[in-house]
Amino acid sequence: MTHLLSFFNDILWGSVLIYLLLGTGIYFTFRSRFIQVRHFAHMFSVLKNSNKSDSSGISSFQALCTSLAARVGTGNLTGVAIALTAGGPGAIFWMWVIAFIGMATSFAESTLAQLYKTKDDHGHYRGGPAYYMEKGLGMRWMGILFSIFLMIAFGLVFNAVQANSIAQATAIAFGFNPMYVGIALVILTGIVIFGGIRTIARTAEIVVPFMAIAYLLLAFWVLGHNIERLPAIFMLVIKSAFGLQEAAAGAVGYGVAQAMTQGIQRGLFSNEAGMGSAPNAAASASPYPPHPASQGYVQMLGVFMDTIVICSATAAIILSSGVLDVPVEGISGIDLTQRALSSAVGNWGYSFIAIAIFFFAFTSIIANYAYAENNLIFLEKNHPSGLYLFRFAALGMVMFGSLAELPLVWKMADVSMAFMAMTNLIAILLLSGTAMKLAKDYNHQRKVGLLPTFDVSKYPELEQSLEPGIWDKKE
Repeated sequence: MTHLLSFFNDILWGSVLIYLLLGTGIYFTFRSRFIQVRHFAHMFSVLKNSNKSDSSGISSFQALCTSLAARVGTGNLTGVAIALTAGGPGAIFWMWVIAFIGMATSFAESTLAQLYKTKDDHGHYRGGPAYYMEKGLGMRWMGILFSIFLMIAFGLVFNAVQANSIAQATAIAFGFNPMYVGIALVILTGIVIFGGIRTIARTAEIVVPFMAIAYLLLAFWVLGHNIERLPAIFMLVIKSAFGLQEAAAGAVGYGVAQAMTQGIQRGLFSNEAGMGSAPNAAASASPYPPHPASQGYVQMLGVFMDTIVICSATAAIILSSGVLDVPVEGISGIDLTQRALSSAVGNWGYSFIAIAIFFFAFTSIIANYAYAENNLIFLEKNHPSGLYLFRFAALGMVMFGSLAELPLVWKMADVSMAFMAMTNLIAILLLSGTAMKLAKDYNHQRKVGLLPTFDVSKYPELEQSLEPGIWDKKE
């Protein structure tokens, strides 16, 4: 099974998806005239009134926290360590690159998700790639295909990945039996996911900011004690990214290829830009300013915070610790991150990382499930028995992940993520004109001093494909 998955991974990640991801990100970066640079400050200012919501949607801040809950997980702690051991320090540079250009991709997909959102039977906003494939492109079959890929990837496989990291980290730090950890995870996850999207959003809103700030404070403390090594670490990352470290050994091509593949693969898994996951959270929000593009800015900030900030902090901890200077056979993943932190702060570093990975990965599990449920509803329109069956299947994968071997679980995640991302990237490229039209409208209103407000009557070519009443002006 592992060999078969490796075969598919080599094809998808060795060429197809790397070119598609980079090409799409570069296309949106240039077409938006480097929106992630020109409007960098606006990503933060749009959060000033982000706690506003209504009975139909969650707040923009809750949408950001929900997407960060899914983003900030094993990719930030385990994935960075895997990228470093498999691709070398240069992999971090390519994680930065995919995050930078991915910010423009994330803007486009989240803006489209807001535009084409609908209301479910309970009056709550629902939307995402499947919905803009159906409404924007008139291709429900494509939305069905995407929904199936997402439900497999996020509802099942990714939750096994997150549970796997929690079980490993707690076993290393506290000696806990993975079976008991799995049972506890299943119970906790069940309590939250049976409460629905609003319970998930409220949980993420509380846990994610607290844990992210605590982790970053510790990372800055560690870096402060190794500040003299930071310039050398930065140069190591840059040189390794372009094979300069391996030049003397004649392995330049292999070094660059490995660094690029691992950096992009792990970077996408972490920040999810272009994958089509975060738009599911973006569509659930009641945006402020009341314009689809405002959620594009919010989710663009999520990519920045996930990779440029949190992943970089993990990489800096590992590289400044010196644990990679003398590689230990068989040490990778969360164990490497724990060793690196413990070398700087003492044995309690193992416990801290175990606690951090629990909160990061647990919130990822519940947010991943929320995405999957959103797409299940797209497929079968709130069918109660199907919803309950899927919830139990998701909990079963949490248990499976707690007990499974890491390589198999990660390879399953990579394959499912690849198919899902390819479907979404094709869709947003086809809808790129609409996304850029909304960005232009939003920023024109800002420029003349107005609060950006979407007026659907100005876009008769879009009106027919939008859910009636969604974008009616509220008096």
